Amino acid sequence: MGQIATIGFFDGVHKGHRYLFKQLNEEAAARGLKPLIVTFEEHPRTVLQSDYIPKLLSTKEERKALLSAYGEVVMLRFSTIRDLTAEQFMIRLKEEYGVEVLLMGYDHRFGSDGLRNPEDYRRVGAKQGIEVLRMEEYQDGTQHVSSTEIRTALEKGDVERAKELLGRPYALFGKVVHGKGLGRTIGFPTANIEPEEPNKIIPMAGVYEVKVKGERSLVNGEWSLVIGDCSLVNGDCSLVKGICNIDSQGVIEVHLLGYKGNLYGQNLTIQFMQFIRKERQFHSLDELQQQIKADVDSSLHPG
Repeated sequence: MGQIATIGFFDGVHKGHRYLFKQLNEEAAARGLKPLIVTFEEHPRTVLQSDYIPKLLSTKEERKALLSAYGEVVMLRFSTIRDLTAEQFMIRLKEEYGVEVLLMGYDHRFGSDGLRNPEDYRRVGAKQGIEVLRMEEYQDGTQHVSSTEIRTALEKGDVERAKELLGRPYALFGKVVHGKGLGRTIGFPTANIEPEEPNKIIPMAGVYEVKVKGERSLVNGEWSLVIGDCSLVNGDCSLVKGICNIDSQGVIEVHLLGYKGNLYGQNLTIQFMQFIRKERQFHSLDELQQQIKADVDSSLHPG
């Protein structure tokens, strides 16, 4: 069976990307083809611009897992195709993957020859027996949906807008490492998170309401933390709620509400649900303790 493909880096796999994949699957069903998503292991700009440091919305593993819901995923090293013209790349798609139709995003371009006009891509594709279709821009009401818009929102601490544009909460994944232990001394122990992907964007410094997923461990016959999307807490299946503090150095500390236990070495996924307040300096530990109490109350009793 032939394939219909689309190409892109798809950082974050946001609503705009999923609109493209919806069309990809509709066209595949209508034409009797299989959907194929072609993406890249590394951000293309890191290959084209050696000093470029990306601010990523998703890791390679996260992207692949999210994309797999919409079709077969092929991850190429961009460095191996950077010098190919649009026609040479289409030849590769045809010969290696049996691509008969190519669905391009409304602003997507590819090829070292710098084609810009959609008619040029259609002309080049026709020579290789590939029909080229172009998707219209996705609009969520009056909002422009793009990875850049989501990064901007996160840099401003607007995790609710990021959630709206992504279609899910923005999340960071990392291992619990040793910190200064200050939180424990004032009754609010925190888990210091070291992100797995150093280039993944960290939201603006401040305090956030979060939900946490982690590895499961059996304590007194019950799962003490979450596995997948579920944790058994008093018979209720839910994510563990928490308060996350991010300082100006990007240090991530999470206080899990109602949880007691040793989390060192465990992997946690932090989902950012709501911004509570900006970072501030405190004149005493007592003042800090009182503010954390207020933050916890704000999370437990929003509004």
